[in-house]
Amino acid sequence: MTLVLASGSPRRQQILTEIGQLQRDFEFEIVTPDIDETYQGEAAADFVLRLAKEKAQAGFALCHHLEAPRVIGSDTIVVLDGKILGKPVDKADAVKTLQALSGQTHQVMTAVAITNGSETVSKVVSTAVTFCQLNMEDILAYIETQEPMDKAGAYGIQAIGGSFVASINGSYSAVVGLPMVETRQLLQAMSVI
Repeated sequence: MTLVLASGSPRRQQILTEIGQLQRDFEFEIVTPDIDETYQGEAAADFVLRLAKEKAQAGFALCHHLEAPRVIGSDTIVVLDGKILGKPVDKADAVKTLQALSGQTHQVMTAVAITNGSETVSKVVSTAVTFCQLNMEDILAYIETQEPMDKAGAYGIQAIGGSFVASINGSYSAVVGLPMVETRQLLQAMSVI
């Protein structure tokens, strides 16, 4: 059995490494499947779950050379007032997103799915995140760091963007990109750990 993470995200790789610290000989390989992440009008939780499952399945298809692979797929979205906030398309979009989040509470939904090719187990974790009030000077300075440009909701809680987070209610690791408790439970359900 080979564990595979279907993600190029260094944050997800780090979290999975931390989950494995309690296991002897815990190792995993990485594949980076390319899937269509187009929103199809479903509920936010259904959307993020579909993407996680598709990433796991697409990752599994890349593992034909491995013995009995178990493949983890994950996706994270940011939802404000029922609207999904994706990765910013440009600096102006990042400004708009961060202005919308300023002083507001939003949901970060992360789905994780693990497949062995015939069976898939999955979970969606939702965390409430409240931003402090942001001024334009802080927003523009943050965008200049480039950190928000490749992140859902235009921020990363684990780095500079964390200085905008007044509070969270739920899983911090899910906001970063991979919910530790739920991922560990799914690994147990698939007899990986």
